[in-house]
Amino acid sequence: MIIGVPKEIKTAEARVGMVPSGVAAFVSHGHRVLVEQGAGLGSGITDEQYAAAGAELLASAAEVWNRADMVVKVKEPVGPEYDYLRPGLILYTYLHLASSEVLTKALLEKKVTAIGYETIQLDDGSLPLLTPMSEVAGRLAVQKGAWCLEAVNGGQGILLGGVSGVKPAQVVILGAGVAGTNACQIAAGMGAHVTVIDINPARLRYLQDIMQGRVTTLMSNRANIAEEVSKADLVIGSVLVPGARAPKLITEDMVKSMRPGSAFIDIAIDQGGCAETSRATTHNDPVYRVHDVVHYCVTNMPGAVPRTSTYALTNVTTGYGLALADKGFERAIVQDAALRRGVNTLDGQITCRAVAESFGMTWREL
Repeated sequence: MIIGVPKEIKTAEARVGMVPSGVAAFVSHGHRVLVEQGAGLGSGITDEQYAAAGAELLASAAEVWNRADMVVKVKEPVGPEYDYLRPGLILYTYLHLASSEVLTKALLEKKVTAIGYETIQLDDGSLPLLTPMSEVAGRLAVQKGAWCLEAVNGGQGILLGGVSGVKPAQVVILGAGVAGTNACQIAAGMGAHVTVIDINPARLRYLQDIMQGRVTTLMSNRANIAEEVSKADLVIGSVLVPGARAPKLITEDMVKSMRPGSAFIDIAIDQGGCAETSRATTHNDPVYRVHDVVHYCVTNMPGAVPRTSTYALTNVTTGYGLALADKGFERAIVQDAALRRGVNTLDGQITCRAVAESFGMTWREL
């Protein structure tokens, strides 16, 4: 199979879909890997390193897309990349289709076989290809939240951990999954007072255990969310329904109740955001204010630390990619239920129920 690795063109996105060790693995299995020149520079990987691993370097994105049987990326296609979509192409990347009807319809029209990292799901419900980026996003959320709370950035001018004789910040985290757990660990480690809200009592018990009582846990309901948000200096939204749009757990009235200069970080923005006031932003223009609350809603948060993120991501994507290349698409999804769940579109049809329900469209089960 011919594998294509184009340079990412989403705003301020410096991650890359494959590292040299991944190239070497595909080549050793008899596949060809085409890499766009400069694709890895943002992650600290030179063209020479790719070439040494066996990649063929091409001058343009068009060459990579048009010659590849499977394109391996990090983020969903944007802008001019829509022109490269074609019937039979395997697109292996983060898709987040529930937040983009335009992209969904483009994939259907072009009959692309689209596999979303975020919907590859094991039998136990875990999401192995989303987990590393959730770890990064959860940790970054606290860093970005601390930045938003600085007075020079429009915040209240408070330190997350406080100091002797001064109270620490109140941090509220919605969602106790991978991202929420990582955010909790970092925020508590910085000395903040942390409250985590989730619908799963088992996850809350887990957090109580690993944090040894250093955080407060609450069951998720409208009353608890409203009360805690109103008292928070920093709210982090890390809600996830696999493949589907994020539920709007934070209403505009809740945002109005927050103190002036408080901050909201929406990790769920890739899936539409978990607040009524959320709208997608970029690393180049990351924040805006609603009711005097600083909102940070960057859709590719892990792109801020591309070296860490690229290697963390490719650690888990390479194996599934090799299975697709070695076995071919049809045999690979028959033999691996997790990979089969990752297929979002095939032959002009939606194959992920959560995506279809987001737009009131029909779907078929594989």
